[in-house]
Amino acid sequence: QVQFVESGGGLVQPGGSLKLSCVASRTIFSNHTMGWYRQAPGNKYNVIARVTSGGSPIYADSVKGRFTIARDNAKNTIVLQMNNLQPEDTADYFCNTFPLLVSKWGQGTRVTISS
Repeated sequence: QVQFVESGGGLVQPGGSLKLSCVASRTIFSNHTMGWYRQAPGNKYNVIARVTSGGSPIYADSVKGRFTIARDNAKNTIVLQMNNLQPEDTADYFCNTFPLLVSKWGQGTRVTISS
């Protein structure tokens, strides 16, 4: 069964930083582009960053220049370094394949930006 386990969220002030991690099942991780998605209250999942199996990153305009995605294929892990966080980044963050191949989401990790 494919699983995603996200961690690293929290409450930070505007301008602060957080680093999120996601461990995925090897069966789905190895050969797929992996993405970070976020879901603000009442909104759908939106992909904000993704990284190919070869390590090439692609970012949504909303996070470009502030967030960095990376993957460690040996550990089935992707990370998201988030800098200069702003209130509009407040959301639950999830990882999954890109495009979506797995319907079951992990529990996510909550990021709250507030002064």
